[in-house]
Amino acid sequence: MDIESGLIPVAEVAEAVDGFLAASPAARAWDVETAFDWDRADAGLLTEGQRSAVQFVTLIEDHLPGYFDVYHRYFPTDDSVDAATFVHNRELYHFTVRWALEEDTHARALTRYQEASGMAERGALRTELAVEGQRPFDLPYEHPVQFFAYALVQEKATQMYYQHLREVAGDPVLGAVLSRLSRDEARHFSFMADVVGRYLRVHGDNVVEPIREVIATFRMPLADTMRGYWRWALKIADVADYDHTEAYEHLVKVIDRAVDARTDRVDELVRFIDRCRTVA
Repeated sequence: MDIESGLIPVAEVAEAVDGFLAASPAARAWDVETAFDWDRADAGLLTEGQRSAVQFVTLIEDHLPGYFDVYHRYFPTDDSVDAATFVHNRELYHFTVRWALEEDTHARALTRYQEASGMAERGALRTELAVEGQRPFDLPYEHPVQFFAYALVQEKATQMYYQHLREVAGDPVLGAVLSRLSRDEARHFSFMADVVGRYLRVHGDNVVEPIREVIATFRMPLADTMRGYWRWALKIADVADYDHTEAYEHLVKVIDRAVDARTDRVDELVRFIDRCRTVA
C-alpha cells in the first residue's frame, strides 16, 4: 500500500498531537489500582443485561494489541519508509503510544471490575479474553485518512455507549468506571476529528471517496471475528441505547467545520452519510 502519497504535512500531524497531549496532562491521568473503591464493586446490583454489556465491552477493549498493531503496520517507524515518512509516523507515534496506554487502562479497569464485583474469576477471565484476543484484526484501507475516519466513528460510538450504560448501571462503582472511560474516549475522538479535518483542508475532494468507503463498509471492532457478535450487540443495545450510526452526525459536523465552501463531491458525501444514518 502506497499510503505515504496521501499523508498530510508533518507540521499538521505535530499540531494535532501537541493539542491532544496538551489536553491530556499527567495531572489528569488515572490508574486502575487507586481510581475506584473496588471493595464496593457488586455485580449483584446489575441486571443480567448490564452484566452481559460489561462482558461484551471488556472483550472489545481487551483487543488493544490488535488495534495498536494496525497503526504500527500502516504507519511504521523503521527503515521500511523514507525519511520524510518516518518523521511523519514518528510524530503520530507520540499519539498512538499514549492512546494505547489509555485504551489498555480501559481494558484493565473493566477486567478488574469483573473480578472485584464477583462477575468472573481472574484466571478464567484471562482465558476467555485470550480466545478473542488472539484473533487477527485489520483495517485494510488504502488511504491514511481512512484510519482516522474509522477511529473517529468508533471512538465516538464507544463514548456514547459508555455514557448510556452509565445512566442505567445499577452499581455506582461501574458507573464511575464508565465515566472515566467515556471521558477518555471523548478526547480520543477529538484527536481523530482534528486529523480528519486537517486531511479535508489539505486534500479536499481527494479524501471524499476514501471517507465514503469507510462509512459504506463500517463495522465496529471484532464484528467480523467474534462468534455471535451481532446477536450480542443487539442484546446490549437493549440494555442501553446503542447505535454506532449516531456517531455519523459528528463526522458531518467535522466536515462542516473543515470545509469553507462545499464542493459537489463533499455535498454528496454528506448526503451519503445522512442516508446511512436514516437506513440504520
